[in-house]
Amino acid sequence: MITVVGSINMDLVVGTERFPKQGETVLGNLHATVPGGKGANQAVAAARLGGQVGMIGAVGTDPFGDELTANLKNKGVDVSGVKRVEGPSGIANILLSEGDNRIIVVPGANHELTHEDIDNCEQAIASSDLIVMQLEIPIPSVLRTIEIAHKNHVPVILNPAPSDGFSEEFLKYEPILTPNESEAAMMFGDKWEQALEAHPNRLIVTLGRDGARYYDGERHVRVPGIRVNAVDTTGAGDTFNGALAVAMAEKMPMADAIRFANAAASLSVEKFGAQGGMPGREETMRRLQLTE
Repeated sequence: MITVVGSINMDLVVGTERFPKQGETVLGNLHATVPGGKGANQAVAAARLGGQVGMIGAVGTDPFGDELTANLKNKGVDVSGVKRVEGPSGIANILLSEGDNRIIVVPGANHELTHEDIDNCEQAIASSDLIVMQLEIPIPSVLRTIEIAHKNHVPVILNPAPSDGFSEEFLKYEPILTPNESEAAMMFGDKWEQALEAHPNRLIVTLGRDGARYYDGERHVRVPGIRVNAVDTTGAGDTFNGALAVAMAEKMPMADAIRFANAAASLSVEKFGAQGGMPGREETMRRLQLTE
């Protein structure tokens, strides 16, 4: 079982030909409401790729909460660890333009996932094969999850996004970190490449279309990305992390696991929506075979 502990949001997506400048109004060409949140996205990505996945998180008592829970169930994710709290669910305002995105997250119910809630899920965490986390829930809840997993020898993939929630205290529990290049710079400074050597096989820096880098204990390894025509990059990183979790749960070697994750992420950007573009196992394997 892969257990994802993290955020569950409704994404409010707006598209436009170009990003507006400060104080400027532009016309849009798209509006959609789609399920999202880094935690939910990564859970759906892993489930679509054949993982047995459970979700621990929180949604509100608003209609979005009903939709978000039903969506996870329909995608094959166990939602017994998802609680309902009074008030609104989390949302993300996503602006799409020029093949890129800009995002503002309003946490809502996600910030009601408490230390005590994590303790109540201790058995589920301890019996998991792998834990996947992000930083869109309260940091004490993140830390408590990592502590429980470490105590029970359960590996953790920690996607440190948003990176301003990252704490060096996480490092003593030796999670597998998956920042992108800008997040790595915020965490470790301009010399983040040296940090790769300090955390062999535990720091994977994603480079978008250029792939990913890590240090295997002897040498720096760069796993090339797969160049495609991107329609919507929202959720590419979440697809990468969900796919990486499936690969690691299946005990793939690190380089192979990253290649698998790169293939899944490359497919995800070819369709609209964070979850809408997430691929299944067969198409990911076909994409992977075409690049070998």
